[in-house]
Amino acid sequence: MARYGLLVDLSKCTGCASCTVACQAQWELDPEERWLRVEIQDEGTYPSTSQRFLTVQCQHCDDAPCVRVCPTGANYKRKDGLVLIHEGRCIGCKYCVVACPYQARHFNEERGTPGKCRLCDVRIQKGVLPACVLACPSGARYFGDFDDPNSEVSRLLVLKKAKQLRPDLRTGPNIYYVR
Repeated sequence: MARYGLLVDLSKCTGCASCTVACQAQWELDPEERWLRVEIQDEGTYPSTSQRFLTVQCQHCDDAPCVRVCPTGANYKRKDGLVLIHEGRCIGCKYCVVACPYQARHFNEERGTPGKCRLCDVRIQKGVLPACVLACPSGARYFGDFDDPNSEVSRLLVLKKAKQLRPDLRTGPNIYYVR
């Protein structure tokens, strides 16, 4: 069985937010609902300053806090590593929203349920890359199977010494970053 995830090379990210827009278009989200956000990080001191960008979304954690706190089992982890929400079981308690240490969930008041990155599960089932990966003009996003040592994402994970966003949290994220 595959264990899907992403590697994001932040040294290539230009902060254009094409990934965010592609996600919103794929899932027909309202403009204020973002399952993937681009954060701007200022570095240095005047006059030598620069900006770096960090893309943040659901980390599809191996030990997902949102799954642990969900009282109805609406939040669940699939064998392929994706953390998803069964909206029909959700009671709108927002426990998962609060439990997410990455602030990667958006509660939709109209639907009464949270939304989050699904890693384009419907696309990958058809053999198509996630929308955010295809939309990235700088090629900063790589998707694949971490359990396949021959996959591009597995090779880059080792070659580029990619790291998890917050390894100190011990949630086991399946999104890795290169600075």
